[in-house]
Amino acid sequence: MSTDDSTIREVPEAGTVLVVGYDGSQTSQEALAWAVAEARLRGGSVRVIYAVPPFAETVSPFGGSIGPDFAAAEQAGEQVLAGAVGQAQHLAPGVVVDTRVVHASAADALLGSSDRDSLVVVGSRGHGGFAGLLVGSTGVQLANHASCPVVIIRPSAAGPAAPAGSGAGRIVVGVGGSAASDQALDFALAEASLRGVGVTAVEAWKKPPADLPPAGDDLPSFVVADEMQGTQTRLLSDSLAAASAHFPGVDLRQEVVHDDPVRALVSCSQGAVMLVVGSRGHGGVSSLLPGSVSHGVLHHARCPVVIVRRPAQ
Repeated sequence: MSTDDSTIREVPEAGTVLVVGYDGSQTSQEALAWAVAEARLRGGSVRVIYAVPPFAETVSPFGGSIGPDFAAAEQAGEQVLAGAVGQAQHLAPGVVVDTRVVHASAADALLGSSDRDSLVVVGSRGHGGFAGLLVGSTGVQLANHASCPVVIIRPSAAGPAAPAGSGAGRIVVGVGGSAASDQALDFALAEASLRGVGVTAVEAWKKPPADLPPAGDDLPSFVVADEMQGTQTRLLSDSLAAASAHFPGVDLRQEVVHDDPVRALVSCSQGAVMLVVGSRGHGGVSSLLPGSVSHGVLHHARCPVVIVRRPAQ
């Protein structure tokens, strides 16, 4: 069935819908594989999106203008999506898959095809409509405007593997006492319960709070750091205890480190199942988007990164 905006094959809207940005690139194939596995865990379905950007008209050498050939682009998209369906059926024959060729930018195509009950899944690199996903504005648009979590699939690591982090084989979540990081923690715990793995909650801090006195001759810096470490550990313990009560079967560990947030999270997440962060906050690892910390995590993490955005009030 065709419309002015897209070619659609509908799927029943039951359970979580995993919305995948797909262009045939290696990372988009990895994104699809991740989404299919997640859909099988959740009893959900997969929607695969191929974006045809609205190219500007070009000037003909004979005068006048030439519009984009949407028919050819749509046909090419359908061929790419046929390969995606074959891949999904091979990986998980029981998972329902539908496809859409959408005439829009990559971000708009994905945002328009998802809702609060979805997960948007994309590769960190691609070509066609999804080229430069994290280099340009598309990744930021998704993280700032999606009404559901956004999953960024990092490319498979090449070369010698880095040493496993303390979160290896587990789900790592950045926390910081904000509502956004609380939502990220809830997501991480729910995912861990589905997968039968543990969660490592990481809080990284760089500066002591305003209510602690500054270091000086009477109070050396290491004393301030020790006090801050103890305070943050106690606060995090209280927060984790409340959240973990809803997931008693999940092994939940905490790490409070005096370090750069990006370095702390990336180090901990080497070999992790996924790294989960919140998109709003008031400091530490919770204030990830927009800003340089999110880009650092997205560019250097060696595992899938999940951005749990707190919707605007």
